[in-house]
Amino acid sequence: MGILRSTRRRFFQWTLGAGSLAARPLRPADPAEGEDYYDKLGVAKIINAAGTYTALTASIMPPSVQAAVARAAMHPVRLGELQKAAGEYIARRLQCEAALVTAGAASALTLGTAACMTAANKTAIHDIPNELTGLKNEVIVQKAHRYDYDHAIRNCGGRFVTVETMEEYQAAFTDRTAMTHFFNAAEGGRIGREDWIRVAHQHKVPCFNDAAADVPPISNLWNYTRMGFDLVTFSGGKGIRGPQNAGLLLGRKDLIAAAALNNSPISDTVGRGMKVAKEQIVGMVAAIDWFLTQTDAGMEAEFRQRADRIAGQLKDIPSLECSIVFPDVAANVVPHLMIRYDPHRVKISPAAVAAELRQGNPSIELNPATGHKHSGGLPSDESTIVVGVWMLQPGEDLTVARRLREVLTR
Repeated sequence: MGILRSTRRRFFQWTLGAGSLAARPLRPADPAEGEDYYDKLGVAKIINAAGTYTALTASIMPPSVQAAVARAAMHPVRLGELQKAAGEYIARRLQCEAALVTAGAASALTLGTAACMTAANKTAIHDIPNELTGLKNEVIVQKAHRYDYDHAIRNCGGRFVTVETMEEYQAAFTDRTAMTHFFNAAEGGRIGREDWIRVAHQHKVPCFNDAAADVPPISNLWNYTRMGFDLVTFSGGKGIRGPQNAGLLLGRKDLIAAAALNNSPISDTVGRGMKVAKEQIVGMVAAIDWFLTQTDAGMEAEFRQRADRIAGQLKDIPSLECSIVFPDVAANVVPHLMIRYDPHRVKISPAAVAAELRQGNPSIELNPATGHKHSGGLPSDESTIVVGVWMLQPGEDLTVARRLREVLTR
């Protein structure tokens, strides 16, 4: 009995102590105080002179977004309440009917497709993608708009109907048509946005636009919903500079509501595995707030200055010429530095330059258009180095210039 009393006493003393600890307010973590787990895990940090590519972990969140994410991590909330409030706030800021924070733009493609397939038949939420009897699941798309993200639509059981001409488009609609799909940055296709929307709406079918990488310009965040697209998706971790595993689904209120019913945390849905944590939801809201304080002209001026600083360090290399260009597609429309030279005088290929920079310390990734012909909407070729300057951090432009000079003049 004495042992029991002693144990109880120690327990109550511990809970009182724990209670006093719990009452102390937490504060957002200072990155300088935490352990560097990249170093601990042996993962090399890189300088991103490529762009907002997922494989390179896309963008770095601005300090205000990092702080919002850290603060959000300190408190539990009701996830549904947070998603609802965040969606309403984002919709007001981006001038659309409704919004949903998703697990990236690919998740938004899946959830938007699920919404179009199940909005009129909510019991089908639990049946897709396997049981499609009596369900609309055809998705009309231009042949030139088929791409690597088709799978995000097929995840719902969607079946593509491919068209090229306006006549084929008009004839493609059936009682199984769930939606039409438009890839905003496609480098081909005969039917433009306005005509694509007009015909879809003639047939009372929703029209989806994948504009994942298509800011800046900032106004694109509302241009496409204003144009008439019923659903539009953007990646959160690219130009918007939010968390990499977050994205936006914008559009019609009824379709966004249907997408939410197909999403986590609701079980037995196609989106259950597409969980968005409270930190990413808050981070996406904070990123929108940050992004809307920027201007297209201000961002372009900063990117041009970075490109000019790199070019200035290389200008005396024989035969080397630098120019600043913008991609001629809708994605990643920011200044890129193009470096061309005579490979007979500077005896190393752009592909070899890229490999040397990747293997160096610090490791630097150049834009994948380097050494390739007309890649990503850029006028590149086998004799071109392409430097994506917009994801460089302060001072990294001079590091990139120094390493390029070392390799090109060796």
